[in-house]
Amino acid sequence: MAKSTFERTKPHLNVGTIGHVDHGKTTLTAAITYVLSQSGLAQKMDYDSIDAAPEEKERGITINTAHVEYETKNRHYAHVDCPGHADYVKNMVTGAAQMDGAILVVAATDGPMPQTREHILLARQVGVPNIVVFMN
Repeated sequence: MAKSTFERTKPHLNVGTIGHVDHGKTTLTAAITYVLSQSGLAQKMDYDSIDAAPEEKERGITINTAHVEYETKNRHYAHVDCPGHADYVKNMVTGAAQMDGAILVVAATDGPMPQTREHILLARQVGVPNIVVFMN
């Protein structure tokens, strides 16, 4: 599904994935597009197409924010996959600044980590009104 085929008459929400590095933010983003693509509501995006920059592939981490779009029966979503690494917090803040809601991804094996708390605080500081937690 190309961006031009989205029905723009639906209510629009800006959402994104935030959380500690390697807790599964990009994997969750890819999974959301996969599930919705089964119903024709999104273009399936593989992990490698979301983290597409050469340095991201080489290091195995998200550095820049990545943007995907999808929709449900009732809404259109612009989804920002934010980096979790401490060195790229500025990129996370840039992505979070326009979010209507965030998905805080926390690895069940690690629990909350230093960047988890920092991402919550930064999301609140830039005015993200809603945060849900996804235990991965």
